[in-house]
Amino acid sequence: MIELRNVTRHFGPVTVLEGISLAAEEGAFLALLGPSGCGKSTLLRIIAGLDRPNSGEVLIGGRDVSGLTAAQRNIAMVFQSYALYPHLTVAENIALPLAMRGQTRLERSILGGLMPSAVAKRAAQGTRVREIATQMSIEPLLDRKPSQLSGGQKQRVAVARALVRDPSIFLLDEPLSNLDAKLRVQMRAEIVALNRRIGRTFIHVTHDQAEAMAMADKVAVMLAGKIAQFGTPRELYETPVSKDVAAFVGTHPINFTAPATPEALPAGFRLPAGIAPRGTKVVIGIRPEHLTPSADGGVMGRLVHLEYQGAEMLLDVRLEDGSTVRALAPGDWQAAATGEEVRLGFAPQNLHIFDATSGGRLRLEGYGRDGVGSVS
Repeated sequence: MIELRNVTRHFGPVTVLEGISLAAEEGAFLALLGPSGCGKSTLLRIIAGLDRPNSGEVLIGGRDVSGLTAAQRNIAMVFQSYALYPHLTVAENIALPLAMRGQTRLERSILGGLMPSAVAKRAAQGTRVREIATQMSIEPLLDRKPSQLSGGQKQRVAVARALVRDPSIFLLDEPLSNLDAKLRVQMRAEIVALNRRIGRTFIHVTHDQAEAMAMADKVAVMLAGKIAQFGTPRELYETPVSKDVAAFVGTHPINFTAPATPEALPAGFRLPAGIAPRGTKVVIGIRPEHLTPSADGGVMGRLVHLEYQGAEMLLDVRLEDGSTVRALAPGDWQAAATGEEVRLGFAPQNLHIFDATSGGRLRLEGYGRDGVGSVS
């Protein structure tokens, strides 16, 4: 288990991380999700021991490791660039952590390499390298140099190098960002399968919310150096705690109405009077996949743009108040012509209602996936 307690990091006057607290159970797959500059990579470096917090604690297995070096933490890290040594073969790259940890400086030298102890250690390392290479399906590549590998092969070698010394925690810093879309999907599945197979904790940093949602058991959404929400992918998608989280999570950007009192919202989105305190302005959020063409839908507008994507169509519809919403239709929908009137419908439980001032989610009876009451 890994636990962070109130971790803060400053660089001069700039606060990069502010009071970060979270925990991941043994064997869990945790994603740190956020835009560039939100502090997620800095947090990963602190967990790895490559950086130190100004305050707070990092605990692994209940032990405070904040004062330990990276080498003392038994943590493996897979970088975005893979960080493979170009002059070494695949086998030598994979074996490097074993050599650095298991051989003395003398045994790693040219002359010392002839010592019986060095020969025996290299043989044991070779056995371990072949074992891991078989697990990662890269055994035929062991004699190649990194320049002779594809992007996916380099990724597997980087993971194998991390796996070879049996670390307690795997840290992955945007390791899939250099791959093409099809290979990214394949590698996502392989990394999740590896996590399930070896039962170690994985912490994965990404700015790609689809990647985080598909791979992780729990996701920490990081915005401006803080954890905006920590929960399962389903919790983040169905009940975002704030307008900012709702805007960041989801395959298609969520639609938001302009701030208005419930009774002054655009037609089709108006809420009953008295549902919020008098004078309170709210913002309605509805995801495009939950706003679809419907003959009796309450949202009316004119089609201004249509984007055909095979299995689905993205519709941009201008409402009567001049605002534009994005909706989703099945790929076989009999599309209206640009400029024609369309009606859109939605299920009330798919509405997200936020306080216009604080951005916090409003918990209102009968709307959304919420209970009764107050701003959350």
